Amino acid sequence: MSLLDTLGSLLGSSSQQQSGGQAQLLAVAMEFINNQPGGLNGLIQKFQQGGLGDVVQSWVGNGENQAVSPDQLHNALGSDVVSGLAQKVGMQPDQVSGLLAQVLPHVINAGTPNGEVPAGGQINSESVLGTLGGLASLLGGGNKQT
Repeated sequence: MSLLDTLGSLLGSSSQQQSGGQAQLLAVAMEFINNQPGGLNGLIQKFQQGGLGDVVQSWVGNGENQAVSPDQLHNALGSDVVSGLAQKVGMQPDQVSGLLAQVLPHVINAGTPNGEVPAGGQINSESVLGTLGGLASLLGGGNKQT
């Protein structure tokens, strides 16, 4: 199963074009996290300031990830950030908020495998992609082999 198929399965997409946008959004999301002042720690702080500290801590920790709505995510990140990400991937801001609400918990969870933010707050893209590929197959991401 290709990365695009994996991401499409993970996010419930059957359209190759849409999963291409999702793959690009995933790459942009990881870049966004790592380019925050403080990396993942900076993003966690944004969520805490937006009233979502418990939610983001559930993604970092080893327990079950709490869900976040697209509106909550949009409010925590701010319209400028969401619009900027949408422009980078060629999607509408509401689409980006919806996809990020699905993807970000998994990205942060995969980027913090021991329940701790990595030194320097930088997540490892290869590790995240490998974990998400396995996650898609666990979630019934299709019958194809990776």
